[in-house]
Amino acid sequence: MAKLVSNNKMLIEAAKSGITGCIPALNFRTIEDFEVGLKDLKDNCPGAWGVNLIVNKSNILLDKHLALLEKYPPHYIITSLGSPEETIRRLRPLGVKILCDVVDIEYAKKVEGLGADAVIAVNSGAGGHAGKIPASILVPMLKEACKIPVLSAGGVGTGKGLLSVMALGADGISIGSPFIATEECGVSKEYKEAIVNFGAKDIVMSTKVSGSPCTVINTPYVQKIGTEQNVVESFLNKNKQFKKYAKALTFYKGMKALEKAAFSATYQTVWCAGPSIEFSHKVETIANIVERWAKEYDEAYQELIKLHQ
Repeated sequence: MAKLVSNNKMLIEAAKSGITGCIPALNFRTIEDFEVGLKDLKDNCPGAWGVNLIVNKSNILLDKHLALLEKYPPHYIITSLGSPEETIRRLRPLGVKILCDVVDIEYAKKVEGLGADAVIAVNSGAGGHAGKIPASILVPMLKEACKIPVLSAGGVGTGKGLLSVMALGADGISIGSPFIATEECGVSKEYKEAIVNFGAKDIVMSTKVSGSPCTVINTPYVQKIGTEQNVVESFLNKNKQFKKYAKALTFYKGMKALEKAAFSATYQTVWCAGPSIEFSHKVETIANIVERWAKEYDEAYQELIKLHQ
């Protein structure tokens, strides 16, 4: 999930609950912390776990991340915002599954050709860097175009929602925002309360966080600063000579803002989340969420069976 939201404890509890968790490499403050975190997961996580990698030039630590992932291979990697070619070349031979975030057919076919094991269809209901196409169209579209598994990311916050997306043909579901409001999550009390108290109507797109469209909660501070880059930022991000430096700077500034918001309650708050927070009504454990969704899924499935009898 977003910068510094997910942690090792969440991945361990997820595995105990029968699901799998993934943590961004950039959630660790230093390369040394990243190595400690990987070793901890290797030693203590009772099930599958993964690492999210940003694979474009904004991640200046990518080569060091890959070196440590070669030393402590996770079960899978989720790549985003760039080409996964180097990640596939270095980690897939070690048995690491490579899943790639995609938003359209063109990129899905490209990563399939590079050797990706699956694609994650990031739809318009996703939190963070969302796509533009709804799951009802994107999932069947990619299932028809690709020979590798298609997972869906975005818009699921209930067991019924889980069933509906699986019925589209998805081979799995990636869920993030609802798990921010959990006891295991290490963000501030205020961030968790925001997940509970705000809803789908309060989610807006902002390019100020990373330079790419990203979903955030429309707090008074977000309303004040706006959701679009200023003239200078926009120029630098479009200029070929300065683009890679501008994107790196925007990403760094945005991540620092998210880090500050995640762990402290201030007026200058930028909280990243997706519209699935609509269904988060209290702070609870990961195990409770998984148990509730499993029950809702089974009930919805039985209702479907009755309708077709």
